Amino acid sequence: MTTTLQALGTNIVTLDVDAIVNAANSSLLGGGGVDGAIHRAAGPELLSECRTLGGCRTGEAKITRGYRLPARFVIHTVGPVWHGGAAGESGLLASCYRSSLALAVRNGVRSIAFPAISCGIYGYPIEEAAEIAVATAQAFVLEVETLHSILFACFSDEVLDAYRRLLRKG
Repeated sequence: MTTTLQALGTNIVTLDVDAIVNAANSSLLGGGGVDGAIHRAAGPELLSECRTLGGCRTGEAKITRGYRLPARFVIHTVGPVWHGGAAGESGLLASCYRSSLALAVRNGVRSIAFPAISCGIYGYPIEEAAEIAVATAQAFVLEVETLHSILFACFSDEVLDAYRRLLRKG
């Protein structure tokens, strides 16, 4: 089976997929951007469950139920803050995608949607972040056959264009 990788200009909280990925902060207790939108859409039960998880380290992932979201699960991952590229940011960002995908597979997820992790307030350059996201997802699906669909939910035309250029290269 071939996994479909696709970029969409859409709001991640509206997607009817098995899991959406939350670009969370290390507390997992909500924040701005994608994190805040997911917490608002999922309802207070998500925050209650997140309180039981003990936070999350950069590059790692944890899973919760989706509650009021169309998605069954939310996979929370903490992306790196951009410090110019010499502080291990690329390895940490790739680890966010690998950790999230591995956790998805362990939980029977067949369709998953990612935001542009670390591209908001964490300041990661969009082109570099998109390259890492696409390359990591492409490498992962060569090893795992259970994922049907990986979507990249893009919050702006600039992000969408970056992902679509990379996916066309295939």
